[in-house]
Amino acid sequence: MAVNNAVLMRRDLLTRLSTLFYSGELELKVDRIPLDLRPKGVETSRCCVYKDRAMLRYKVMALLGFNIRDEIDELTPLSDYVKIAKERTELSKEPLTVVDDVCSACVKVNYVVTNMCKGCMARPCMSSCNKNAIYFEKGQAHIDSDKCVNCGLCQKNCPYHAIIYIPVPCEEACPVSAISKREDGTEVIDYDKCIYCGRCIVSCPFGAVMEKSHIMDVFNAFGSDKKVIAMVAPAIGGQFKAPLGHILGAIKSLGFDDVIEVAKGADLTTENEAKEFIHKMEEGQQFMTTSCCPSYTAAVGKHLPNLVPFVSDTLTPMQYTAQIAREQYPNDILVFVGPCLAKRHETFCDENADLMLSFEEIGSMFVAKGINVGTSEAMELDTAIDSTSRGYPVSSGVMAAVNAKIAGRVEVNPLVINGLDKAKLKELKSFPKGCSANMVEVMACEGGCVNGCNVIANPRVASRQVGEIVKNG
Repeated sequence: MAVNNAVLMRRDLLTRLSTLFYSGELELKVDRIPLDLRPKGVETSRCCVYKDRAMLRYKVMALLGFNIRDEIDELTPLSDYVKIAKERTELSKEPLTVVDDVCSACVKVNYVVTNMCKGCMARPCMSSCNKNAIYFEKGQAHIDSDKCVNCGLCQKNCPYHAIIYIPVPCEEACPVSAISKREDGTEVIDYDKCIYCGRCIVSCPFGAVMEKSHIMDVFNAFGSDKKVIAMVAPAIGGQFKAPLGHILGAIKSLGFDDVIEVAKGADLTTENEAKEFIHKMEEGQQFMTTSCCPSYTAAVGKHLPNLVPFVSDTLTPMQYTAQIAREQYPNDILVFVGPCLAKRHETFCDENADLMLSFEEIGSMFVAKGINVGTSEAMELDTAIDSTSRGYPVSSGVMAAVNAKIAGRVEVNPLVINGLDKAKLKELKSFPKGCSANMVEVMACEGGCVNGCNVIANPRVASRQVGEIVKNG
């Protein structure tokens, strides 16, 4: 994930919330966060310091777990939302919220005529438009937005390249067209289409699309009489410049009573997916796809129904780990620590898991509590975990683990779909008519989970670190 000022601001807000929690001053000082970040006299990103403060306030609301559009009174202080968050017992089904006051810069009209227009006699832009959306005034071409259908023919035919394409970044990034503008110009998410890939979060230059955090709910859990257990995804191994044991030990020192590697559940995924693959091939099925990425399985369920019979029925590593942890801690709180929005939604849907913290949130908590991951007391790793299970977060990692488990019992002709976009979805849709492979691994994020929307490390660096963990067993 590319780091920009919008990402840095989100992390700063998470760190400030965490710092106030650990100091016992969250309710007392949370309302000062927007003022501290935008004191009078500083450069603002919008029209005035008051607009900036309002935007920051709404972003804090989202990080406290609230939907911005549910706000009743805009004068309600953040401290009141902290009180409400402390008493809530249920999570919101919708994991995203759009900060309307931030989402106002993008325009729906994608094609714009610049001052490079020469007003030429040929006027190919006008003649190529079959909607009569191009007209000339004072020697310059103009586009009638009420008639334009964004086909792009005018841009393709302009000899001076005077017409430019201006995308709406979140809409452009969404592979399933799940986000679009309302009449007031702000974006709305259609959850009947959304596959929770998180691309809208990453692509918005203003940070207007916010993930509703569970961080307050985890803080509440730390203050309860129940044990709080962290279930940590294998991708964590690439997020910090420290051995895996030290990373897990640092997470435990945040307030968790125990830490369980989700690679333990990946062992079961590998075993069961290998058995399922062998069984389906012996029955004569054409191919099988993996089921570890919940963004991919959501895409199949909502947009590729013809692929449903070919998706593995095997549970994900998180789901198996949650089953294991629930048996050990039947009445306690299970918190999944993961790299992306899709896993947050998966956590919400799972009957055993309770809450989810992203790698960004964990990193902010480390900063707030002054934890040096590299010097933290190391946690002893579970030697029973197969090394290939710690390689799941890198593209082709699942394939490698399952293929090793099959060990020649059935011939494997593998194919890896590395990242989901509109073109890849179209390709997948055609597979039931003819697929060149019999085992297909699909990851929604290019590079795998190490490139999820909530990671904090460079994906290439993270991939290398995960590779070293697998290599060293």
